Amino acid sequence: MKIKVYAIGEKLEKFYLEAIKEYEKRLSRYCNIELIYLKKEDQLQKKLNPSSYVIFVSIAGETVTSEELASTIDHWASSGLSDVSVLIGATRPKCNESLTFSQMEMDFGLQTLIVFEQIYRAYRIINNHPYHK
Repeated sequence: MKIKVYAIGEKLEKFYLEAIKEYEKRLSRYCNIELIYLKKEDQLQKKLNPSSYVIFVSIAGETVTSEELASTIDHWASSGLSDVSVLIGATRPKCNESLTFSQMEMDFGLQTLIVFEQIYRAYRIINNHPYHK
């Protein structure tokens, strides 16, 4: 599965980028995942694959547990869905579904890191691997 995480905002702090790189490395055994950082939302339409399944992350989205996210990702894989785009920091774009990881407002860099961490956790659950080392 190919997952692109679009983080849209003014500044993505270095410490977030370092942590995201670690999760990209860990996730490389399960999927092809890529962070695409955009400073302006108007760049999104040029980058976004029109056939991609789009998930918008916001505080107004549907709340899911780690196990539910794992089940959803596993279902996508078994049903042949191979291109997923996750949008963070966008203003209500056209999307297939909207999720939230917290009802609290947070920095988009932290929100992006949480997305990577939750995707990693989901793949660990799917593969019956312990999450913590």
